[in-house]
Amino acid sequence: MTDKILIVDPDRCTGCRICENACSFFHYGEFNPRRGYVQVLKREPEGVFIPVMCLHCGRPLCVEACPTGALYVHDGAVLLNKDVCIECKQCLNACPFGGIQVDPVTSQVVKCDLCGGDPQCARRCPTGAIQWVRADVANLEKKRIGAERMARLASLIVQAG
Repeated sequence: MTDKILIVDPDRCTGCRICENACSFFHYGEFNPRRGYVQVLKREPEGVFIPVMCLHCGRPLCVEACPTGALYVHDGAVLLNKDVCIECKQCLNACPFGGIQVDPVTSQVVKCDLCGGDPQCARRCPTGAIQWVRADVANLEKKRIGAERMARLASLIVQAG
């Protein structure tokens, strides 16, 4: 898994929630967006949608905060050993991205496990808002996303001027 990473581009997200349903179906065999390890947040009144999930950070604060070692890094992925987790939820507070959630059915801590190396959220996303890309391509993709945002901002400034 180390050769690929998840890229999230909120500007491409339409709020369709396919990512949430694909995730919940993969993990629980049911289409229940509340149980997906990715959650799409809607910002009102702008109608902006933001997919929120574990980004499998290079230096994960959640792993540092976990007192039992239930969260650990393996092959570039931040994983959760539910057998060791004591549900203290310190990881929820430590993650700056909201990438760790509590399952609404079991009340247990859950997080993205990259679906074993084939993240269904990225596979099923119809707009490319969530992508599973080679790490060497990721920096180019991040730069493209940043350039597009800057171009939109410049356009707004010119229009307002």
